[in-house]
Parts: sequence; C-alpha cells; structure tokens
Amino acid sequence: MSVMNKLSHSLGRRDEVPNQELAKELATTENRTGIQEIVEGLKSGDKKTQSDCIKVLYEIGYINPDLIAEYVDDFLKLLRNRNNRLVWGSMIALATIAEIKAAELYENRDEILRAIEKGSVITVDNGIKTLATIASVKAEYRRELFPYLLDHLANCRPKDVPQRAEKIVVAVDSDNKQQFIEVLETRMSIMKPSQVKRLQKVKQKAEKQ
Repeated sequence: MSVMNKLSHSLGRRDEVPNQELAKELATTENRTGIQEIVEGLKSGDKKTQSDCIKVLYEIGYINPDLIAEYVDDFLKLLRNRNNRLVWGSMIALATIAEIKAAELYENRDEILRAIEKGSVITVDNGIKTLATIASVKAEYRRELFPYLLDHLANCRPKDVPQRAEKIVVAVDSDNKQQFIEVLETRMSIMKPSQVKRLQKVKQKAEKQ
C-alpha cells in the first residue's frame, strides 16, 4: 500500500495524528522509498496533500534528520512557494538538518535570510534556529552570520526575545559572547520577571563559552 494512503486527508481526518504516526513509522523503519514518495507528494497540485507531506517530512526530521537531509535543495526551493504552509514547514525541516547540511545551507544563506524577512512567525523562529545552527558549526560561518543574529535579537519583539536568545546561544563563542551578553542585558530591562529568568539561564550558558 502506498504511504500516501496513510496521510491525514487520505483517511478523512482533519487532525495531524496520522501524519505524525506515519512519520514515526517511516523514521523508525528507515523507509527511504516511502520518504521519497512523500517528497514527491510535495509537487502535488493538491494543497492538502502538500500540507500533509511537509508535516510528515519535518516530523521525520525531528526523529532522524539524516533521513531527510538529502532533500535540502527541495526544502530550499519551497521557501519561495506561494503556499505559506510549505514555506514555514520547509524552514522547520531545514532547522532539523542544519547541522548536517551546514555547508550547503551557508551557501544558500541569502535564501534563508530572504524567507526570514518576508516570513510568518514560525518561519522566522525556525529561520533563526537554522542560521544559529549553521553558525555553530564553523568560525567562518559565525563571522558572517552572527552579526545578523545579534541585530535580530536586539530588535525583535520583546515577547520573542527569550525564545530567540535560546536558539542563538548555540552560536556564541569566546569571541562574540560579550556582545551577546550585552544585548541580553539591554533587553532584560524591559522584560517580565518570567522572561528575565529565561534570559538569565541563556546568559549563564553564554558565559561558559
């Protein structure tokens, strides 16, 4: 039976549980043929099929990113898709494989930056996570990407600061940690106590770098 028959909409379901179950099945059995079929489903003209397929793929990425890493170019291309569900879903997928495919994603950083600047909150969240993970891999990547990440942290909405800081801290090293900490301290001045608590934990982590 085709794995496409196990997608939520194929089963007449409106929830995501079948997609999550399929992702788990494909990941645990390392069914690369089935995964390829799901990738092909992204090209379907049916939005429900596309939505289910991208959900399955990034759920696989959460479990075993190696299984979807080869499709990095497919995900990058979808960042320009008119269907916003495919854009943010692809960015989540990229975030799961960013460490594995850091070199390829670094070369395509302008595409990721463009998607962040134009994207939804989910696209931005996962775009920042993707860039930070790339930057964590190599000093050259950090020198190029960290100024952008730092500027983003300094200027994003106050309610987004803790989450974004938690993602960016993986790219902090001995050369940039003081700048990072200074931005954290500046932003703490307008944060709620619960937010400050989260940022203090991030600061402590950065200080160890």
